[in-house]
Amino acid sequence: MTAMAHEPMSAQDDTLLEGFLALETPHGFRAELIEGEIAVTPPPDGDHEDYLSAILRQVLRESATDMDSSGHKGLLLPAREDRPANHVIPDATLAPRALRLFRGAPSWMPGDGVAMVVEVTSTNPRKDRKDKRHCYARAEIPLYLLVDRDRATITLFSDPSGEDYVANVTVPFGKPVPLPAPFSFDLDTADFL
Repeated sequence: MTAMAHEPMSAQDDTLLEGFLALETPHGFRAELIEGEIAVTPPPDGDHEDYLSAILRQVLRESATDMDSSGHKGLLLPAREDRPANHVIPDATLAPRALRLFRGAPSWMPGDGVAMVVEVTSTNPRKDRKDKRHCYARAEIPLYLLVDRDRATITLFSDPSGEDYVANVTVPFGKPVPLPAPFSFDLDTADFL
């Protein structure tokens, strides 16, 4: 994992982190601390969950490596400069089953061992398109799969380097997305049409 050593946080950032950790969100809502901003998201709609379900069914069935999946697992990821660590909740987190990554993990775990995170855009697509992408790259999560419902595209980001991913492949809904190792199969997106 990328070290999260930072300069000491300011009193304002300490207050932000304390406030975030003390939040009580309504049932089904989720709160995240992303790039120094608190984001509260309502429960997902049915289409959001349908896209996610289609991806997870294929990954668990077709992947060359046996995978564990976690929906809405809290990840504690490195932040820029002296900001508090990012507390991000991907729609899906995938890791090789042999790692048993989720067993015994705290509510907010580091991204070590995560093979891919999946996000399906919802109420604030900018967070998924940019802010979360930078968080995942900074944590060196190898693959980030983004289902962009507004644009009817799926993008696979790979090769994290610093603040972003070096490579990406974008296809329209209906076209296959080649997933590299450890998955090693083409994700069928025909159901997304």
